[in-house]
Amino acid sequence: MDLFDKLKVENSVIGQYASAAEGYYAFPKLEGQLSSHMMFQGKERLVWSLNNYLGLGNHPEVRKADADAAKEWGMAYPMGARMMSGQTKYHEQLEQELATFVKKEAGYLLNFGYQGMVSIIDTLVDRHDVVVYDSEAHACIIDGMRLHPGKRFVYPHNDMEKLDKQLQRATKLAEAQNGGILLITEGVYGMTGGLGHLKDIVALKKKYNFRILIDDAHGFGTMGPEGRGTHVYYGVEDEIDVYFGTFAKSMAGIGGFVASKPEIIKYLKYNMRSQIYAKSLPMPMVIGALKRLDMIRTRPEFLNKLWNVVNTLQKGLRENGFNIGQTESMVTPVILAGGVPEATQVTYDLRENYNIFCSIVAYPVVPKGIILLRLIPTADHSIEDVEYTIKCFKEVKRKLEAGEYSKELKAMTVK
Repeated sequence: MDLFDKLKVENSVIGQYASAAEGYYAFPKLEGQLSSHMMFQGKERLVWSLNNYLGLGNHPEVRKADADAAKEWGMAYPMGARMMSGQTKYHEQLEQELATFVKKEAGYLLNFGYQGMVSIIDTLVDRHDVVVYDSEAHACIIDGMRLHPGKRFVYPHNDMEKLDKQLQRATKLAEAQNGGILLITEGVYGMTGGLGHLKDIVALKKKYNFRILIDDAHGFGTMGPEGRGTHVYYGVEDEIDVYFGTFAKSMAGIGGFVASKPEIIKYLKYNMRSQIYAKSLPMPMVIGALKRLDMIRTRPEFLNKLWNVVNTLQKGLRENGFNIGQTESMVTPVILAGGVPEATQVTYDLRENYNIFCSIVAYPVVPKGIILLRLIPTADHSIEDVEYTIKCFKEVKRKLEAGEYSKELKAMTVK
């Protein structure tokens, strides 16, 4: 058999929709300046799909810092991997400032968040160790565990009773093979907006011997005092052993970092293959990240504006009868009843008739019979944006419950 004979996009779970979806439902092109209002297919849309939480992505001061750094250094410097020839004092400065910000002793830069998490897991555990993780873990965590040659146990999302039982199993196995236990959780779960039960997880350390790795991609810059992270929000920063954050959300950039005790960071620096064998993060990204971090740390108005928008949006949705699940963060899911066909109709209606662009998720990403509209509030949004969106969502919900989208689909089929 030729390897390529089976590489048909329609054979994959999501790719089966490629021919009908690409360019509109999948891989859409948002154009113009990064903002809460952007162009899509020639029309201005109100956008709720960008993880630019603090609105820094297109801030004039950030743009200037990026441009000035590119002019001074170019995109090539430093050349080579950090270990060989790609080290600079600015990389070290950024690492230390990030670590201090999230209340850890040391940090290490990562070229990409996704790649970084995969490599962190691969480096921390070997075949004798056991990994325990939440069932709603992000894809980067799942991919990291695919590299793990040892045993792993999953527990239902935030189910502490089941986690206790899995830790019992993990402890027996780890002791039998002279290994350790790594528990992986997220600070903010990016699809539903719920928080990892960090206090309850930390409390289990009194019963079991394990280390905690937290993926706080959505919590860094948004949760806790000054946006220092979900672990600080819960007041358990000293009990989180390894902290991971990304620049792709609040920092509106590229890259990420890991923070922990100095000896753990040193071990990672000398063993993370994705960093040892990869070119160093280019200087404009490092200088730009320093600028972004400084603004997060010293300009509370961005975080205050974000949470004003979040609270107004979520309060308004709830008061108008919308189910937004158990979100405790910025991520705002709006849960409606329907399948994939209705989801495409809702998407089209929102974009074409109401000029609202948001991410819409249906089966197989969520259970059958559910449509999830995923809203990402940012400091760029206005209260007027919120009020308009709630008004439009009420009309769309009415149409969905009245079966109007199903009728449209039947009419299209007849034609």
